Order: sequence, then structure tokens, then C-alpha cells
Amino acid sequence: MRFLPEDLSAALVTEELAFTAARDALIAAADHQAEVFPAVLGHGSEQRNRFTVKSGASAQLAGVKIGSYWPGNADRGLPRHNSLVLLFDQEHGRIGAIVEAGVVNAYRTAAADAVAADVLARADATTLTVFGTGHQALYECAALARVRPLTTVHVVARDRQRGEDFLTRLAERGLTGRLTPAEQACGDADVIVTATTATAPLFDAAWVRPGTHVAGMGADAQGKQELPVELLTTARLFCDLPAQAVRIGELQHVAGLVGDGTLTLTAIGDVLTGQAEGRRGDDEITVFDSSGIALQDLFIADALLQAAATEKEAIS
Repeated sequence: MRFLPEDLSAALVTEELAFTAARDALIAAADHQAEVFPAVLGHGSEQRNRFTVKSGASAQLAGVKIGSYWPGNADRGLPRHNSLVLLFDQEHGRIGAIVEAGVVNAYRTAAADAVAADVLARADATTLTVFGTGHQALYECAALARVRPLTTVHVVARDRQRGEDFLTRLAERGLTGRLTPAEQACGDADVIVTATTATAPLFDAAWVRPGTHVAGMGADAQGKQELPVELLTTARLFCDLPAQAVRIGELQHVAGLVGDGTLTLTAIGDVLTGQAEGRRGDDEITVFDSSGIALQDLFIADALLQAAATEKEAIS
């Protein structure tokens, strides 16, 4: 059995590796080359401590990702989020590889949004608005800067000091940020990303100008919500996996309208393979619901194992 500890997986992961793995995983999901099984949500002995088990299989890979969220870790100076990926040895049914993927998970999640933005955001998009100042928000900004030449990042922060600290971290990555009220930030944005744990809309649909691309990644469990329903009923809707998006993603809040055919929901993998249209005009508002699928974890874990093997060969 191969084991990739946290320090090594964090050292090996890059935005390019994550982008390629996410793109391949999303294509596999949409092309029916693979299967994603329903996510299982649970909690620890203390109910505020939560975890998710996501599993899937492709022609080459099968396995499980366990993601945890322990909010009290912040007071201990530890990450609130952690992640572990288990890949099966499919010949014998034993675990063939274990990859600790706490930092990797942030790259993986942001990469999916970047893959979607690459085909859905306007080609001339330069202004990003991000809701949230936590760990994931920074990776979202960095990943999106890879696919669009961002000149300004508007940061919507609940706490000003956290917002100021976030601007410093953005600057360290070569990105120019500013703290901006939500309505102005939405009105000025070419791309909006929400990276929070919200359970109610963060902004009004009327604040979003024509031509904007919106990515919601915080909704990954029942009851979570970042985007207004009015936006979902007027924008063109895309997601990583339709069956999951309407169950635990942002689109759970319009699941009935998707189910009866009132709203059309398109898997981003179909856009990537040319089976469906992406953006159809500069005035169109697009929404990508990123609830996170197991195939992303399996593909990036496999890519990291390959990178580790290559590095070992280079050293030897």
C-alpha cells in the first residue's frame, strides 16, 4: 500500500496539476466513463463537527474521499478542514493507496471553479468579486487568476480585520484586492465567487449585471445556500453533477423546477466535450454550482501519486 502524507501531497500539488485533474474528472463524470455515488453526510460526537464521505469509480480508479470540518480547530491553530482519499487496489479489493489531502482539497475545489470559468466567463473578464475571507477563498482567487487576467479582486468581508488580512494574502500572490460593499462588488464584477458556509443568500439577484459568471462552492449539504433563488431562475445553470447538485448543492433550492423541466441544468463536462453550449453571448448570466464530486478527489490523488513516483525516480 502506498501512503502520501500531508506534507508531501502539499509539496507536490500545483494549480496546473489540480486544473488538469479537475477537468479530466468532470469530463469523465459527464461522459459516463465513471460513476459518482450519493454523498453521505455525518457528524462527530459533537454535532457541530461534520464530515462527508464521497465515493466514485472510473475505468481506472475507484475509491473514497472523507472530508471533515471541525470548526473548533481554529482556536487550536489547526485547519478546520481536512481530507483523506483512499484508492482501491481493484484487483484484490484492498486499499492500494492513502493520500492525506488537506491542502490538496483546497486546490481541487478551486480548480473545478476555474475549469468552469474558463469556458463560461466572458473572455474579457478582469474583475473578480469574492464573498468570504477564509482558507478556501484565497485558493479560489488564485485559481481564477490562472484562467482570466484579473486586475481587481473585490472582497466582501463580514469582519473588516479578517478582510484586511485577506488583502495582504492576496497581495502576496500578486493580486490587487480591495474591501467593497456587497452591492457595489456585485455590480462591478465580471466573475463572482462565493466561498462561505452561509445558509441564506449573500446578495440580491438584481445586483448582478448582465454578462457575469457566478460560481457557488459553499453549498455542499442540505440547508446551505449562498445564491438568491431569483438568480437561479433567470441565469443559465451549470454544475459538476446534476444528481448531486439538486440534492446537496446550491440547486437544491430550485430542485423542483429542475425536476419538472422548467429550468435546464447542464453538466459542465458536457460543455468541455462540446456536447452542450457554454456561454452564448456577452450579456448572459451563467451560474456554476460546485458541490464537489468524488472523481475530482480520485483523479487528483492519482496524479499526485504519479508525481511522487516521478520525483522519486528523478532523485534516484
